[in-house]
Amino acid sequence: MCYASAIRYAGRFRAAQCTVAISNFVSFLENTQSYRRDLRRIEYGDERDPVQRAKLTKISPLTRIAEIKMPLFIVTGGNDPRVPPSEAAQVVKAVRGNGGNVWHMIASDEGHGYRKKANVDYNFWAQMLFWQKYLLN
Repeated sequence: MCYASAIRYAGRFRAAQCTVAISNFVSFLENTQSYRRDLRRIEYGDERDPVQRAKLTKISPLTRIAEIKMPLFIVTGGNDPRVPPSEAAQVVKAVRGNGGNVWHMIASDEGHGYRKKANVDYNFWAQMLFWQKYLLN
């Protein structure tokens, strides 16, 4: 929802912070851990079906990523079995390729969300700097 909100409500937000967000439903389904894949296909649709694949591509934030003009802070777990780090990497590459501003925090020793105190603390202070720069200034 973070990327979709950054696209749809661009005029209402100054910046966005996205944690473990899906950027492309097709690549998400292809790269999420295999034990989760069939359940996610029930939830989102089956990317192996050409009609579903086209629909999933159409609704994926990555399809409209050029519309994101606001600064993004993206938080990723390097070992996330649910939303692979490649989802964030696609957005970072695309937004920066369009001249956009992205802060990307990836903790290589975390999964889906941060649990370790050092990572939680670092994430907190990095976000404070981000919001100070883009919301309060």
